[in-house]
Amino acid sequence: MNTNDRAVRRDERTLELVYRTTTTDIARALRARDAHTAAGRRRRWAFPLAGTFGMGVGVLVMVTDGTVVGAPLGLVAAGVLLWVITLFGPRLQARAFRGLLERSGETRAVIDGSGVLVTAAACESRIGWSAQPRYVETDDAFVMLSDDKQAVSMTVLPKRGIRAPGDADALRAILDANLRRL
Repeated sequence: MNTNDRAVRRDERTLELVYRTTTTDIARALRARDAHTAAGRRRRWAFPLAGTFGMGVGVLVMVTDGTVVGAPLGLVAAGVLLWVITLFGPRLQARAFRGLLERSGETRAVIDGSGVLVTAAACESRIGWSAQPRYVETDDAFVMLSDDKQAVSMTVLPKRGIRAPGDADALRAILDANLRRL
């Protein structure tokens, strides 16, 4: 049965979040995703290691050779770039979505027994539990992740969109019942 066609069972609770997705939400979600995927964890240590190695070799060649051009300068620049990507990558990626987020305006997410229905100004998307079967909770949001190695697909549910006290616990319970917590 297609999850888009499943009706909500009457005995299940339905929660609604209303929020505007910000670049900060996306950046934090990307950081959470990187912390909980193998590819993200590799990037978190491999990029700084390679960057440090490149800068070290470049500086060493410049010091011993006395030249500050060509390959040694390229190694230093590549090393610095890898460190910049490590430190600011999620924020830079999130900034790329700024225009789209501004056009989306207010977002409504309805969470029920069949999944999550996200509605924004120009689109509506139903995400079934099987499409994103894992989630991670941060201080600010619940982030649903796809099951592929890099968790390419994700849905951000900011906690500030929760309307009633106790709904955060109810949302956590729905996610725990349907998804695997990381």
